[in-house]
Amino acid sequence: MYSINIILGLPTNVYILWLMVTGAVGTMASDFFALNLTVCEILYCLSAVLNYLNDYLFNDTLGVGVAFFMGFISIGRPLFQCCICVERYLAVVHPVTFLKYKPLRYRVGCSCLCWMVVLGFSMLIALVSTVLSNMIIFLLLNLSLWFSIQLFCCLTVLWALKRPGPGEGEREGEGMNKIKLRAFRIISVIMVSMIVSYLPLVLLLWVTVSCDSG
Repeated sequence: MYSINIILGLPTNVYILWLMVTGAVGTMASDFFALNLTVCEILYCLSAVLNYLNDYLFNDTLGVGVAFFMGFISIGRPLFQCCICVERYLAVVHPVTFLKYKPLRYRVGCSCLCWMVVLGFSMLIALVSTVLSNMIIFLLLNLSLWFSIQLFCCLTVLWALKRPGPGEGEREGEGMNKIKLRAFRIISVIMVSMIVSYLPLVLLLWVTVSCDSG
């Protein structure tokens, strides 16, 4: 798993980051949360080196470092994904509010707050990593929260895209033009990917907590 992260994950995310940074300024604003998500993924991929060393040296300090970087994947990834989903939700369901907070400075401020949360909770994970039960409960609450928000946003956006826009009527057969149909398919793929990624882990953690309490 560590080798896959380094060999496949690291080059892919670095390439994605390069495409975003060298892209047009206009796309930088719309993909700002995705850029932060990519940085978070790169930092986690680099932490595979600590995992290798910890497997062979069994050093307590390295173990804490490994637990700290776990926060980037268990907290950072769902948090920035959640920001992307909320942004798309506002753009589709509440376009006036989206246009009000569309300037890049709002995304920068939100991203700074998210990084503070990621770093703070990563330190917390490193502290409670020695107590397995605390670690499981913490991850369960975290994943359940972000999973619920993302699922709500995705389902709401899909429902809104299904409805015909003003003046569209039923001209497209399903009340959805080609642009909406493309967005509908993309968001459907994202939602399925999210369910496959998070739902089994959330259920596994729930079962683990239930067995421990029983």
